[in-house]
Parts: sequence; structure tokens; C-alpha cells
Amino acid sequence: MPRVKRLSPGADWSELSTTAADWKAADPALLATILGQLHLIRAFEETVLELAGEGLVHGPAHSSIGQEGGAVGSIVALRSEDGVNGSHRGHHQFLAKALTHVTKGSLALDDLVTPAVAEVLQRTLAEILGLAQGYCAGRGGSMHLQWLEAGALGTNAIVGGGVPMAVGNAWAQRHSYLPGGRPPVPPGARPMAKTAIVSDAREPGEYLPGGRPPVPPGARPMAKTAIVSDAREPGEYLPGGRSPDGSDLTVTYFGDGAANIGSVLESLNLASAWKLPVCFFIENNGYAVSTTVAEATGEPRLSARALGFGITAWQVDGMDPLAVHLVMERAAARLRSGEGPVVVEALVYRFFHQNGPYPGSAFGYRTKEEEASWRARDPLERVADEMIKLGLIDAACVAAVRGQAVAAMRQAVAALVEPDAAPGKRRIRPELWPDPAFVDVGIRGDLSEIADARTVEQEQFTGTMKRGKLIDAVARVMDRRMDTDERIVVLGEDVHKLNGGTNGATKGLPKKYPGRVLGTPISENAFAGLGGGLALDGRFRPVVEFMYPDFLWVAADQVFNQIGKARHMFGGRSPVPLVLRTKVAMGTGYGSQHLMDPAGIFATSPGWRIMAASTPYDYVGLMNAALAIDDPVLMLEHVDLYQAEGEIPADDLDYQIPFGRAAIRRAGSDVTVLTYLSMVAHAAAAIEQTGIDAELIDLRFLDRASLDWATVGESIKKTNAVLIVEQGAQGTSYGGWLADEVQRRFFDWIDQPVQRVTGSEASPSISRVLERAAIARTEEVIAGLERVRKGFGRADA
Repeated sequence: MPRVKRLSPGADWSELSTTAADWKAADPALLATILGQLHLIRAFEETVLELAGEGLVHGPAHSSIGQEGGAVGSIVALRSEDGVNGSHRGHHQFLAKALTHVTKGSLALDDLVTPAVAEVLQRTLAEILGLAQGYCAGRGGSMHLQWLEAGALGTNAIVGGGVPMAVGNAWAQRHSYLPGGRPPVPPGARPMAKTAIVSDAREPGEYLPGGRPPVPPGARPMAKTAIVSDAREPGEYLPGGRSPDGSDLTVTYFGDGAANIGSVLESLNLASAWKLPVCFFIENNGYAVSTTVAEATGEPRLSARALGFGITAWQVDGMDPLAVHLVMERAAARLRSGEGPVVVEALVYRFFHQNGPYPGSAFGYRTKEEEASWRARDPLERVADEMIKLGLIDAACVAAVRGQAVAAMRQAVAALVEPDAAPGKRRIRPELWPDPAFVDVGIRGDLSEIADARTVEQEQFTGTMKRGKLIDAVARVMDRRMDTDERIVVLGEDVHKLNGGTNGATKGLPKKYPGRVLGTPISENAFAGLGGGLALDGRFRPVVEFMYPDFLWVAADQVFNQIGKARHMFGGRSPVPLVLRTKVAMGTGYGSQHLMDPAGIFATSPGWRIMAASTPYDYVGLMNAALAIDDPVLMLEHVDLYQAEGEIPADDLDYQIPFGRAAIRRAGSDVTVLTYLSMVAHAAAAIEQTGIDAELIDLRFLDRASLDWATVGESIKKTNAVLIVEQGAQGTSYGGWLADEVQRRFFDWIDQPVQRVTGSEASPSISRVLERAAIARTEEVIAGLERVRKGFGRADA
């Protein structure tokens, strides 16, 4: 018979509930603040549903009515410096954090609505209505609420999408003030430029954070959208500062539906492995739209997820705000003392359907009896009843609190809505809408942070050069930048080992910069999102490596929905200084899932800048630029170029390539050849073999905003013909997008259709023969040039 030994989890898992003694021992001021916040949030949510019923909320209205106790109980004791982010159902979380910030965690029940509280209510409602004075200038709406000054990092429409970002915020918190830690902006470094789009009501009151109430009673605001610049000086952090002892923490809120999502599970693992101060707060309301927890998982006690990652966890009645508060006291003590992450599962209930003013029973997936049983446990009534029992308030006081909250929301609505011409109808005040010209502002930064950068092309460089491989240039420029800018952190799979990772890009860096070259688990979703959270925090500049570009599909939500969209989505005011390195590996035999060229995918995704170097010298200058700007940058490399030699400055690695400038590698008059990376050399060889007088342009900057349209246009006006050359598959082609853009911009100067050289439709295969057939090299460029020659219409063609 085999011997069987029962194993026990390595972390504690507990349930906490309150007793009468806990209520008696609670600070009356704490209970009053909890009650006040609960009523303010309830009145707010009722107002949102009312306006949604009138068609004044454009988009969903995910009400948190019934779930307020979990948010208020967990946030009421947090500092402004602590960060929280949440899900699509996040009004209560955002309001709890904002209210705690402006009131310093204390509300007086007889004077509930101070000017600062009124401002929070109006600006939050304005955001949900899509108005210019909202916290995100109307872009975020109901599901994307951010106010960094208050520690509200941003709610998120993607289920579980914000969790990796919260882990990144927690990493920044833990590593900013450790003994021997580094300042976020090294002395002498250029401040991080920050462009903010601020919406304010200038008449008759000033609408600024911490300022006077935006709209005095009876007054009508005049909305104004302005773009202002805010440069963070060395040693200066985000508004609100950071705690000097490094004990700040992050809480990431998500629901039962997200508990089974890969990004959440990967983040649990990463946070545990690195002992980060992040609380994974599960609002288990029992339903993912209409699907029950029991239908979705074999373990409906969702806090049990923590045990598989060695994380301490609690389950608590989320309808009891004091119980949630007591759990969070214990959780915060662990987080602030460096004991690693925690999981809190709060059992809550949304009184309404997923979206809108109707109960779930109206859609047949819940019974009225079930809903009534949960309504009897309303957190507002629970707190009020317990305070009445203790003699702290009476029923009249509760009614007065409710009356103040309702009146405050009426005032907020009056400032934003007016009677419509149609009887009994209301409309948004027309002057409060954002200016339509604001639509694209803030997709990327304005590059003011590199306005004074030293730029030198190779032809003008006067220092000493030496021959070297491109991969050596990668490691050397990273060494130089990490030496001069202590904000830079490198993370990815195996970057900390193998003497420089799988290709040598981090050679010598782990030993020289301990704690700043982070080998990650195989979890692109988690560590890409962690990098995004680091970037948004503002104290670090992450360099994330994807070992192969095809792995971006695993992390697509973090790369495109989160990192790429964050600045614009949250109002254009949040820099995202992140570099994503990856290598095109066509020709190496790694097959269909490792070899793609991702340029086409990134070029059609907003927010990203794309750089691609074909020489070692250019790589140094491009990486320096990428690490200096406040936008996310895809730094494309190619395995064929790693061992290719070129000139590298011997002792000067501080220059940048002029931003947005292409390089003319060969002047000509017959055709403009546009290409990048390894295809520059293939195109040069093809031009030489065909004898066509082609102008060869190495694009270097590939995204729409950075591409050198001036150089491209001047060349096309001279040659009247275009050949776009790339190596990869047709389906994810960069050239398809570029050809469309070229013909739209320069149609009048093109005498024949834009020609293209690409790989085949299929992704490259393992077979050497089939792989070669699937990609483009010199021979395919020759064929493309011959197609152009046929279109010349000349006797010598």
C-alpha cells in the first residue's frame, strides 16, 4: 500500500465576521464616515440610473448599488498615497477613494457635503456623462475613471484588465524607498514632461482640484478645455506625494467573473513571487452578468485561489462595512510591513442587473425572493441600525444624512443638465460638451521632453568609432542609460541569466544593476501589464522584453487595450514611458508561432510609437530617444542584424537620432523604396543587381505620428513610383497600411500603383524550404523592382 501524506497550504485562509463587541469598540467617527460615504455613493448611483433612464448616459450604467459596503469598508482608512484600481463596475470604488482623499477620511454627518465633496460628485457625474469637466475630460465615462492625485489609478472596462497594472504600481511603491533605494528622477536629469488636459468651469467659480467649488448654487458653468504642461522636477512624484517610509500599498478590485481570467492568475503568481504590496480584492456578487459562480468554477469560494500561490486570504461579508474595514486593517498591516500580497473576497450583491435600472429577476436569472433576502442586508441599513443601537445617531439623523446626499446630487445634476424644449425632457447643457477638436489630443505626447536633445546622424558624428555587432550596441546603450538614469528597469523572461538573456541584449547588466534586471515567470500578460503600471506610476521607465514578437498575442489586452490606450483614454494627461523590445526571427526555423513581424499590428493600434534600426549606430540613437520620451515605444530588432557589424561610437553613447527622420541610404530618381530592419540590406543588394536608379529610404520610425512623411513625400515627387519592402506575411503586413497612407497623401505624384514586396499569406514554417518560400529576401525585392520597371512606360524600361 502506498503511503499518503496530507499536505497543507502554505498560507492562511480565514473568514472574518463582526460581533456586537466590534461595533461597540469601533471609533464613532469611523462609523459616521462610513455611513456618510455609503449614502453619498448610493445617492450618486441612483442619480446615474435616473439619468440613464432618460437617455442622458451615453453607454452603459453599471450600478454598484448594494455593493457599496465592500468599497467603503476597504478604502475609508487608506492614505491618498495608496493606489486603487477597479473594474467596469467601479463608481463606488472611485468615489470612496476620491471622497476619502478630499475629506482626509473624516465626514461630519451634520455637514456632509463640503465644497470639496460637491466637487467630487459633480466631476465624477460629469465624467460619466462624457463632459469636459470630468476627471478624464469626458473620455473615460462610466468605466474609465482616474484621478491620480487621489490615488485612483483608473477603473477598467476589460474584466481583469487592470490587475497587472496594479501589480506594477505596487512594484513601484515597494522599490522607491527601500534602503539604498533610488530617487525617481536622478539629480541632473531632465524632468519628466507631463501634458495635462484640464477641463474647468471658469465662470463663475474656479474648477481646479482642491480649489473652490466649480459651480456656486444657482450659477451656470461655462466649460473650458485647456492643455497645460506640468514638468515633474527631480525628486518630485505624482500629485499627492508618496510616503517616506515606502509603506504605500495598492488595492485592485475585480469581480467573480475575473477570478478565472489568466491576467489575474498570472498577476497573483507574480505578486507572490516578488512579495509586492498589493491586495487582490474580489467583489463576489455571485454573477458574471447572468452566469453564477457555481456554473463558472468548481471552487466557488474564490479566495481559495490565493492558496495556490502561497498568498494569505480572507473571506468577509461585504454587506458589513465594518467587517470589511477590520479585514483591511489586517491586510494593510501585512502589505505595509513587506510580507507580500493578500487576497480579500467580499461577498456582496448587486441589487440591479449587470447594466441599467432593472433587477436581475426581470431577466429571469434570479428570483425575487433571493433579491429580497439580500436587500434585507443592505449595508446602509446595517451601519445605521448598529449606530442607532449604540446611541450614536437616531432615525432622524439617518434621514438627514440621506437628505443631504440627495440634495447634493440634485445640485450636481442642475449644473450639468437643463430642461429640453420637449415637455418633461432634460438635456445636457450644450456648452459642457468637449470640443470635437479634442478628439485626438493626447493619443501620444508632444515630445517636448526631447526638445533640447542632442541629435547626431552617423555622417555628422565626429567622435571615435569602432566596429561592433548590433547586439553589442543593444547591451552597451542599455548599460549607459541604466548608469545615468536609475529609473530604468528591465524585465522579461531570462533577461537576468544566460549572460545577457537569450541573445546577449542584457550582457553584464544584472550584476552591475542588481534589482533592476528582473527575470520574470513565463507570463507575458502579467509582466507586460506590470510594466504598464510602472510607467503610469511615473517613478520608473520600464524596458519590457518579449522573447519573440508572437508572444504579444498572449498579452494583447495589456499591450493594446491598456498600455497603448491609457494616456488618451484617461484624458491625455498620463505619460506612459515604456519601451517594449522584441526581435523578428524569420529564417531561424522557429516556425509559425515565433517569427512574425509585428510592425503592422502596432502601426494600426493607437498610442504606440515604433522604431526599427538597421545599423548599430542607429540603434544607439533610437534607443536613447525611446528611453527619453513619455510614450510607449516598440523597439523592433531582427536576428539577422544581431551579428551584423557596423560603426559604434567608442565612448559617446548619449546622442539621439533626430526624432521622426528617415535615412536615405541611396539617392535615386526611378523609384522610392521604403523599408526597414534587415530588408534595407536586401533592398540595397536588389537595387545593385537590377541597375534601377532607386532611392532607398530606411524608415527607422514606423508609426503614423513619427514617420518621416516629408522625406517620403519629397522622394515620391521626384521618382513618381513607390515600392514598399517588408519580409513578413501578408495578413499582418505593415506595408498594407503604409501603401494606403502613401496613395492617400501622394496620389497626384504617383504614376503607377504602389508596388509591394511581402512574404506569402502563410506564416513561416519549420521546414527550411517552406520557410524560405514564406518570407521575402533579395530575390523577392528584385522581382518587385522589375514590376516597377514595367510600369515606367519608358523605352528603356
